[in-house]
Amino acid sequence: MNQKQPSIDFLILILTTTLTVIGLIFVLSSSYVWANHRFNDPFYFFKRQLLFANIGFIGMIVVSKINYKSYQKHATLLLIISFIMLILVLIPGIGLVRGGARSWIGIGAFSLQPSEFMKLSLIIFLAKFMADSPDEAKTFKHGVLPLLGVILVVFGLIMLQPDFGSGMVITATGVLMLFLCGVPFKYFLSFLGAGILGVAGLIMSAPYRLARITSYLDPLADPQGSGFQILQSLYAITPGGLLGHGVGESIQKHFYLPEPQTDFIFAIIAEEIGFIGATFVLLLFICFFLRLGYIALKINDLFAKYVILGIMSVLCVQVMINVGVVIGLLPVTGITLPFMSYGGSSLSITLLSIGIVLNISRHTESINH
Repeated sequence: MNQKQPSIDFLILILTTTLTVIGLIFVLSSSYVWANHRFNDPFYFFKRQLLFANIGFIGMIVVSKINYKSYQKHATLLLIISFIMLILVLIPGIGLVRGGARSWIGIGAFSLQPSEFMKLSLIIFLAKFMADSPDEAKTFKHGVLPLLGVILVVFGLIMLQPDFGSGMVITATGVLMLFLCGVPFKYFLSFLGAGILGVAGLIMSAPYRLARITSYLDPLADPQGSGFQILQSLYAITPGGLLGHGVGESIQKHFYLPEPQTDFIFAIIAEEIGFIGATFVLLLFICFFLRLGYIALKINDLFAKYVILGIMSVLCVQVMINVGVVIGLLPVTGITLPFMSYGGSSLSITLLSIGIVLNISRHTESINH
């Protein structure tokens, strides 16, 4: 008699699908005015996002059937390929410049963002290192120092684009993974001062980054310049009230809030479905992260545990930064909202990451009981 194959974690699947569908609804709602103006097609961004959502879900289903241990075997190769992609994107003619950053590689009518691939590759590599040598990973010389070295090289390559936001997300994710695997806190304290000085230096070295800090502190000081985005974001959120204006009824998407379908989509969500709707979306994210944490706690395999903690960390960091920027708690960084912001590479890689989580849940006893 054949043994019944363990099922995937359906709660993660339902939460992922719900967040993605909500994202598609608001990509359409937030972008159709801009899309019609720029491309004479109100569904331009929506159709592309729907295409990548379908690609992502197909990839997620395929990946959910691939034994997660295969990533452990090929972790170094995946990291090397991601490094090569980060180098290729810097070459004129291969890398595409958008918004002042050379962060995309063009493939026909579409483009991919190597930093998104690096996020997942680095998580897998760090998880393998920490799982293969759990004791060494917690030492300074043989664990913390070489792993931080890899993280800083990745950060350096991304800063050459330059993409400060993605670099900070990847660095924060790597450091958080080291912390969650039990690296002594004293090591983090020793690097804290250097990290603060380094970030301050990077901000001071680029006038546009410094302008973002000053606009964060006082957006009204330059309402038509560096403070414009955050002010328009707050103008969207505040009138939304408890219930919002209704889906499709945003005022700020009518050429007030720049590119509302990307970094500031949460502002449109708050404007159209109000405080209650925006809170519901955040609660979905909280349930999603709690479920990932629960799965990680149930796992005995260290590699699987660290992979899930890494995926949870990178998505949680992105949500916290994106929402923090939109509501004015953090300076503008250019970080997208997972599952929801327009962006093919981001959505596809996020869904592939969830495919790995689903496969791990399939191989873990008692998660669904």
